[in-house]
Amino acid sequence: MAAVTIYTTQYCPYCFAAKRLLTQLEIQFEEVGLDRDQELRSRLSKENGGWRTVPMVFFNDVFIGGHRELSQLHALGKVEESLERSGAGTTP
Repeated sequence: MAAVTIYTTQYCPYCFAAKRLLTQLEIQFEEVGLDRDQELRSRLSKENGGWRTVPMVFFNDVFIGGHRELSQLHALGKVEESLERSGAGTTP
């Protein structure tokens, strides 16, 4: 199963847009809310070059960025390629 994780907050319009895009592409994902977990959000930020905004999108634990980066991958037709390259596009 694809290992796509998206870290979000409850009222983030970019989070909604990223989830909508993944759903339209029929890519399954796990959503992890950061509203009440500032420790996790801080750790993710430190581990990923100081990234501070949500959503934070990961393909198989590889950080790809946020909504803008996901949308750019889609516009270039490279979402599936990125999933495969990260190992997230494989099924058992």
